Amino acid sequence: MDIIYPVFSLVILTFIMAFATGISRFISVRRKDINPKYYIFMSGYTPPDYVQKLSRNFANLLETPILFYLLAVLLIALQIDSALMVKLAWLYVFFRLLHSAIHISYNHVLHRFTAFLLSMLTLLAMWIQLMTLIG
Repeated sequence: MDIIYPVFSLVILTFIMAFATGISRFISVRRKDINPKYYIFMSGYTPPDYVQKLSRNFANLLETPILFYLLAVLLIALQIDSALMVKLAWLYVFFRLLHSAIHISYNHVLHRFTAFLLSMLTLLAMWIQLMTLIG
């Protein structure tokens, strides 16, 4: 099923952000930007902005995308092969990638929120479409 390709793309983005987060934490300790004890309990110190942005973005990729992954699993399990769903899935991944790019670079809140909102509306449209297809 073609839906696996946008799903895999989002998985790759998530792994990239996970590795970037880990590297940023290592760098923050190496540069002495933070006491390494912070990473034991994730408290007691304030990590530098570059670490916080990457960490928060990685966490974002583990939050609402679970609804995207669940929807993809349902499409596969129910053997629904819909070109519209694949297009919407790619659109969702695009908005998540845009959200990540904004978040870890210039981090303009309104731009980031717009990308987030568009991703959520796309995901909602996918769920409505799924209900239409199975209903």
